[in-house]
Amino acid sequence: MYRVTNGGVCAAAGYRANGVNCGLNSDKTKNDLGLYVSDVPAVTAGVYTTNKVKGAPILVTKAHLAENNGTARAVIMNSKNANTCNADGVEKAEAMCELAANALGLDKNDVLVASTGVIGQILPIEPISEHIGELAAGLTYDGNERAATAIMTTDTVKKEYAVEFELGGKLCRLGGMAKGSGMIHPNMATTLNFITTDAAISQELIQKALSDTVKVTYNCLSVDGDTSTNDTILLMANGLAGNAEITEENADYDVFKEALYIVMSELTKMLAKDGEGATKLLECAVSGAPDTDTAIIVAKSVIRSPLLKCAMFGEDANWGRVLCAIGYAEADFEIDKVDVDFRSKAGVLPVCRGGAGVPFSEEFAKVVLAEDEIFIDVSLNSGNAEAKAWGCDLTYDYVKINGDYRS
Repeated sequence: MYRVTNGGVCAAAGYRANGVNCGLNSDKTKNDLGLYVSDVPAVTAGVYTTNKVKGAPILVTKAHLAENNGTARAVIMNSKNANTCNADGVEKAEAMCELAANALGLDKNDVLVASTGVIGQILPIEPISEHIGELAAGLTYDGNERAATAIMTTDTVKKEYAVEFELGGKLCRLGGMAKGSGMIHPNMATTLNFITTDAAISQELIQKALSDTVKVTYNCLSVDGDTSTNDTILLMANGLAGNAEITEENADYDVFKEALYIVMSELTKMLAKDGEGATKLLECAVSGAPDTDTAIIVAKSVIRSPLLKCAMFGEDANWGRVLCAIGYAEADFEIDKVDVDFRSKAGVLPVCRGGAGVPFSEEFAKVVLAEDEIFIDVSLNSGNAEAKAWGCDLTYDYVKINGDYRS
């Protein structure tokens, strides 16, 4: 039913994108200013950081969506500077929207804004104003990659994913892009994420679908325990696929929501695998939980454990660190029923049964944990609910990267 396709934020009909280097990044080979635009007004949903310190772009984006009754046409974004904790932050974010609006012939409220980079540094507007014409003129229906690279900071790879599916016999597409490598913690939204679709869906249901799906994807991601000030996810739907508008939670809504889950979960895994300094993708799958919330809490507790992350970097099957993280999870279950396995493409290593250790080969453990994708399977044996969380190992390079981040 769902087929992987290319195009990221340009996979769906009616979206153009571009990215350029405007000078915020001194490396002229790296884009630092991006823009994507829908040909027609798009119903838009958003979810944002829970950090009490919120970047000015979030304040402006929320205000513009409120003014426009939940619709938008374009998003402008930059890297290298978060435009956060600045006295003139809102003024600069509004200016970015106005520059884009003028270049596109839109109203300022039609444009949303997002920024990522260093916190507390004044954002120079001149480089953006000097290159906005070039940025707008270069918009194309296949410009997704240029936009995806414009939001990268310490990311080592761009992150894009898209699928196609059918609603009422109409071919629909949904795709997105994300950035994030550090300052990632499961606490609403996580990093910058932009998703577009040509499906038609009501404002109420697109927001519900996004909020529900965030809970089991981006909110189940942790790299380092820090929740960013600028975390934003925006989902736009322009209806150009021609399907009957989804206005109730019916079968079409379920199909749409599953497509959204596929894209968001794949982007979540890409974010986890590209954590700052990471060498391994970690996935904790919890099964046998009494309810979904318990499964999520336990999975997130394991994946965010610094000691567990270090053990995975060292390829050490120190399963006690898994039990420790399960034990301080704020949920009710019986610890003496818990089973734990380490798993990779090299095989499965049972390490705990009924809350107690079982004998295993240290040599085989090294083989299993030497792979670059490690799965930690936890069964609570207390019900039928399940959930997953994603993260990465904690390495020497993480400290190096963040020790001189501003330079």
